[in-house]
Amino acid sequence: MELEQFFGMSYKGSKRFTQWEVPAANATGFGAAADDYMERGIDLNEQLIRNKPATFFMRVSGDAMVGAGIFNGDVVIVDRSVKAASGKVVIATLNGEMLIRRLEKTFNKIRLVPETARLSPIDVDLSASEFSIWGVVTYVIHAL
Repeated sequence: MELEQFFGMSYKGSKRFTQWEVPAANATGFGAAADDYMERGIDLNEQLIRNKPATFFMRVSGDAMVGAGIFNGDVVIVDRSVKAASGKVVIATLNGEMLIRRLEKTFNKIRLVPETARLSPIDVDLSASEFSIWGVVTYVIHAL
């Protein structure tokens, strides 16, 4: 590992090393007893992303999911490899428009249900509309 990369003003990151491969600083003398229990920093990529090639970040526009804690301007993490099941919040495309809604699947019916009283659920007619589920929302990031 080259130390110049870490001390420069224009550090751009390195994909060559994971956090597990970066050693902790070791001072001269005796080590502290707490060093055995020292934790490394939290990497949000490791915590929030299960499948990197299938994961996307999207910014939400609108207030269709405020009841689920997803507000206008929030960033959602969408995993396309997760199977869309009834009850999951999904990104769906319906007639060329992307929507964020809760999926309700029954034996012969698919509905996209918003989490606000201002909008009504959308009954999807598979024979008359162009419909697909683009991905499943796994996490929401928003400022307080």
